[in-house]
Amino acid sequence: MFVILLVGAFLPPLDFFIVNVALPSIRGELGAASSAEQLVISSYAGLYAVTLITGGRLGDLYGRGRVFFIGLIGFAAASLLCGLAWSPWALIAGRALQGVTAAVMAPQALASVQAIFPEAEKPLALSLYGAVFGLAAVVGQALGGILISLDLMGLGWRAIFLVNLPVAILVLLFGLPLLKETRAPDARKLDLGGTALSMVTLGALIVPLIEGREAGWPLWSWLSLMAAPVLAWLFWRYETRLAQAGGTPLLDPAAMRAPGLGRALLIALLFYAIAAFFLLFSVYLQEALHATALDAGLVFLPFGAGFLLGPLSTPFCRRILGAYVNPVGMGLEAVGFAGLVWAIVATPTGVSPAPVPLAVLLFVIGFGQGLALPTLMRMVTGRVAPAFSGMIAGVASSTLQVGTALSVAVIGGIFYTVLGARTDPAAITQAFIVAILCIAACLAVGAGLSLTLARRLAPSPNEEGAERPFGRHRLDGRRPDRIGAPRPCEPT
Repeated sequence: MFVILLVGAFLPPLDFFIVNVALPSIRGELGAASSAEQLVISSYAGLYAVTLITGGRLGDLYGRGRVFFIGLIGFAAASLLCGLAWSPWALIAGRALQGVTAAVMAPQALASVQAIFPEAEKPLALSLYGAVFGLAAVVGQALGGILISLDLMGLGWRAIFLVNLPVAILVLLFGLPLLKETRAPDARKLDLGGTALSMVTLGALIVPLIEGREAGWPLWSWLSLMAAPVLAWLFWRYETRLAQAGGTPLLDPAAMRAPGLGRALLIALLFYAIAAFFLLFSVYLQEALHATALDAGLVFLPFGAGFLLGPLSTPFCRRILGAYVNPVGMGLEAVGFAGLVWAIVATPTGVSPAPVPLAVLLFVIGFGQGLALPTLMRMVTGRVAPAFSGMIAGVASSTLQVGTALSVAVIGGIFYTVLGARTDPAAITQAFIVAILCIAACLAVGAGLSLTLARRLAPSPNEEGAERPFGRHRLDGRRPDRIGAPRPCEPT
């Protein structure tokens, strides 16, 4: 059943990456303006991010397998709408629906790891979960180009959406008989007030981050960002009062107070500082080095290979590094970016760094990210009771999405501020170096914070060298896995 759920983790990032290569074809056939073209991406990313917490909580309340299949069916229907789109706005509507249904489907895989797997098997399960993201990043760019170039049955770019349909049908046929349902004990109805407030709060933060720079940071974007903290405070007060009244809040305050959870979420926020790199590296390759789009895409392959192998190496690395896998992985990323800066500085302006060192550095960055991702997810999800695994899976995924939006907005803004009105290779190279250093600094801070958590989890001499599981022990000796729940989650 877990293999089936991994498809739910694979499809959302795949459909994010795969559409990038299709935008020129979409613009040519549908006549989409640049603003509509941007909405094809941002409508998906924005609604996906704001719905993740709700999607995870739906699995807790109504059954993770059942909610997964409902999300999968909705995702397939949305993909069909995208594939048949007759206008730019029909495509945008399909992409928006894809974002919502993907957010319902995706958290169920991560939640199931926490709810179903025993502690000894969680590292392997999370490694497979992390490898899925690396595979999606590699396959997305390549598959999009292949499907468009093959022009199967004259479908052109539409094939990148319609390919989801046979995948969904196969998952339904093979997955439904294997369904082993899990949910929170004493599940009640969904907190509709909290759901609305959470989506408005996240929307007020994420929409201006996604759209603000492209629109020139208009007044509404700043007003929205200033409103986000106020809305977050109102949301937290509402959830606290609902919990005190004996209700079932969307975001349980007791669970969110688990020791170390706030720091783990901050690390997750810093972890995706790398998101701006993909955009800015493409700009550097094509505008400063004059590489073709195909060549620029191929340069990313060593990163994708590292990102795929990193999670698969996590169980082995855990036997050597114990609780220090995450800080080592994020440290490798920071070192890789520092090495990339050195390689660019040591190369004449307008000339690409030597291919082999560049490939090695990109592999190290990808490997470090892939190595750190599974333990980062365990660092977050393992701090609350299994009954809240869906909620915390949504929170973790949403935090990563917010980190992505912040990275693109802030670090991308720094890049374009340093670049100014210049477009020559020297100016682009200088701006790119400043942006890389910002990314490396964020990852280094994340690695340092992760190191402080890892020290608390490091085994004591009387534990026979075994790493203590995340979230099972507090400094005062009490067990936080009982926080917010009367008993562990049980299959139903």
